Amino acid sequence: MTVESSKIVLLSPDQAVRDSLRAAMRSVERIEISTLGMNVTELTDYSAFDDAALVILDIDGRKRDHLLALQKIMIWLRGQKNVVVLTDSFDDAVGRWFLQIRVSDFLRKPIRPEELRTVCLKTVRGASSDGQGGEIITFVPAAGGVGNTTIAIEAAMQTMKSAGAVGRTTCLVDLDFAGGSCAEYLDLEPRLELGEIGPEGERLDIQLLEVMSSKHASGLSLIAAPARPCEPSQFSPQVIARLLDTVSGCFDNVIIDMPRYWTPWFDSVLGGSDRIFVVTDMTVPGLRAARRAIAKIAARIEGVAPRVIVNRASRNFLFGGGLRNADVERALTNTLAGSVANNYQLVREAIDRGVPLAAVKEGNKISADLKRIIFSNAA
Repeated sequence: MTVESSKIVLLSPDQAVRDSLRAAMRSVERIEISTLGMNVTELTDYSAFDDAALVILDIDGRKRDHLLALQKIMIWLRGQKNVVVLTDSFDDAVGRWFLQIRVSDFLRKPIRPEELRTVCLKTVRGASSDGQGGEIITFVPAAGGVGNTTIAIEAAMQTMKSAGAVGRTTCLVDLDFAGGSCAEYLDLEPRLELGEIGPEGERLDIQLLEVMSSKHASGLSLIAAPARPCEPSQFSPQVIARLLDTVSGCFDNVIIDMPRYWTPWFDSVLGGSDRIFVVTDMTVPGLRAARRAIAKIAARIEGVAPRVIVNRASRNFLFGGGLRNADVERALTNTLAGSVANNYQLVREAIDRGVPLAAVKEGNKISADLKRIIFSNAA
């Protein structure tokens, strides 16, 4: 089915929600809108979803019977349809559960028509593409100073280049609020002010996100807050969930640079990620830290399979010492995604100039290594 002949089915007892969807999609050609004016618990015949490219379900996330009805629909659909959930409120546990049952997206009501339009087009476009769908890729440092930010930025650049060729957008999100340096590395102004979006992120919408995002000359979008090294992160999981919901509704691909220290919202971010990479360096302490991080993530987040990227890998042993590739492979059995070459001078020049590595040296080994890792490990 192509985007030009796609059907969106909305189930909602709220006339205002049904009107909002029609208003949002009025200017979009060849999108068929079908609405069902009932509660999700009243639906017994699912045949209305048969030819839908997108199913939108309006539920009350506080009611158990609504959640059970949603689960029943998801089981019946068997992952063959994209599903967006609209709800008045939900807690962090319910948000994680939405992700676990493979809901494509979930939005908090009231919803602005333009926000609903963006999510619908993004989801329908993904459903009708040639399989090159968007995703959320998260990078977690195993320890301090392993180059997680450099890896995340380069991964975002590689993703942007590949996705741009098929008309898809990419955004880099810096969640290291205490010591994040994505903006500094890219010579951009960090514009995200989490204190202005409300205690649960309720003020954040597409327009405010656009104001609070920065755009690199390469075309990459960045969401980053001014670093506050002396202030521990006090942001609630609801704020971070709202931020990432809005970002993923605006962009096809999202790359996340995580902080070193575990925060209250770590689980929800990792649980909502399509792929997780733990970044470490080629040292014995670094490999041990990576193993601990992998074990912790696997124990806390059900169904994830994080992989390890060994940064600054050395392949020259002029003096016969140091770790070798075989040592790394033994230490990271079945979790090694790959290694990235060590070129400090190249990385330093790129950071000082605020440009991608390829702008300093086209075809460099770091970019080649990371491109191979990112695309060969794609789901």
